[in-house]
Amino acid sequence: MTAKIQPAQGSPYARILGVGGYRPTRVVPNEEILKHIDSSDEWIRSRSGIATRHWAGPEETVAEMTLEAAGKAVADAGISADQVGAVIISTVSHFKQTPAIATEIADRMGAGKAAAFDINAGCAGFGYGLTLAKGLIVEGSAQYVLVVGAERLSDLTDLTDRSTAFLFGDGAGAVIVGPSDEPGIGPAIWGSEGDKRDVISQTVPWDGFRVGDVSQLEVAEDGSLKFPAIRQEGQTVFRWAVFEMAKVAQQALDAAGITADELDVFIPHQANMRIIDSMVKTLKLPEHVTVARDVETTGNTSAASIPLAMERLLATGKAKSGDTALLIGFGAGLVYAATVVTLP
Repeated sequence: MTAKIQPAQGSPYARILGVGGYRPTRVVPNEEILKHIDSSDEWIRSRSGIATRHWAGPEETVAEMTLEAAGKAVADAGISADQVGAVIISTVSHFKQTPAIATEIADRMGAGKAAAFDINAGCAGFGYGLTLAKGLIVEGSAQYVLVVGAERLSDLTDLTDRSTAFLFGDGAGAVIVGPSDEPGIGPAIWGSEGDKRDVISQTVPWDGFRVGDVSQLEVAEDGSLKFPAIRQEGQTVFRWAVFEMAKVAQQALDAAGITADELDVFIPHQANMRIIDSMVKTLKLPEHVTVARDVETTGNTSAASIPLAMERLLATGKAKSGDTALLIGFGAGLVYAATVVTLP
């Protein structure tokens, strides 16, 4: 007789229960960026909408920023750290290949023997993590899941690259996902377009720094080897985000059975103000919909941008608990993830 596997006993649904964020103390205005590139404050603002960004100091590591954001999310959710059954961290700027930084976070935050792993999905990483967390809770593998997007992109910024020097910021955003009696996280519309993987990429692979292998390295004006940085084909990314990601966002609304008129909040990846405004127009969002424009003072923080923007909207009262929000992240890979959620 063939043995039968017992089905999982999870929650029927999942939702975000708490959110937390951490922004480094150092605020960097455009004027500081202009010391390294031939541009102007007006040009940067017109191209990206960015006026300032936060850059981490020596003590504000990816781990420390993550712990700060995670602690706030746990407190906001009204649970204790030892109730967290899984820790998912999305980052491209934790430079230790192994072990995953999530294992350190789980230990230091007091999550006991929680499952812990990192994901690398660029600016869509938070959406990927949220989708995985929902599955873990519904499947019964964890009661509460911590999802964090954490980046120190200042470490991967080439200050002499006129097309990217002004874009990136640092920070960490975290949420606790837990059980719910009603749907709180809609179906995920996610995917990748790997044929465009070179549109946003790291300039040099880590193994390029092996002794004797310098063929792919870049040399700075002072003769030193340049550290790897993020490069992108700006116009290609802009067109892809504006024309393709609006379609993905609409698909997420349709999958959740939500119309634009029923939406309360729109929280897109904070990559570029022009992209955000174009998506709002294409989606025909009504004026009552609150739109996150955190990019103006935070810059592009990749996987951290959506939870950081969510946290700020709730903290400032521009959004409230129970609001219906459309989230969409998109970036290097090229990858994307969109879903509709109920705000904590």
